[in-house]
Amino acid sequence: MKIRLSSPIDTDSVVDGRGLRTVIWCQGCSHACPGCHNPDTHSFTGGFEEDVEQLVNEILAVQMQSGVTFSGGDPMMQAASCAYIASALKERGTNIWCYTGFTFEELVARDDCRQFLQYIDVLVDGKFEIALKSYDLLFKGSANQRIIDVPKSLQQNKVVLYQFI
Repeated sequence: MKIRLSSPIDTDSVVDGRGLRTVIWCQGCSHACPGCHNPDTHSFTGGFEEDVEQLVNEILAVQMQSGVTFSGGDPMMQAASCAYIASALKERGTNIWCYTGFTFEELVARDDCRQFLQYIDVLVDGKFEIALKSYDLLFKGSANQRIIDVPKSLQQNKVVLYQFI
């Protein structure tokens, strides 16, 4: 199985979720939000393909990380590949965050995305809206986006916001 990435993984990120994180930069996004921070990740033919097993091994070799964040592009555009990677990482106790332009409600209605959601701890959902952009927001770009506790949301069948404690 392959995944299309926009760049090699980044390590030691402090802006893509809580703690020191490794980031997987997925390639491909149909949202094309005006003012997007990563417009070079929109093309579905850009970037490069990597074997998911190789990527998992690469990530597991990184030391002293709090977790892994899927970003891009939109990881949900490659939900099956991302679910495979997330599953392998979860087996080793990895904390997983994901950024998507879809809403949680849209994702739970799709079987492929629901499979991926099972392995995500925190989801930042919603399209970036430039009119709602703020540098004062923690781990999100615009005020409409939500930071969601995915396990609790799936269990309660409604959005439960992540609590920073």
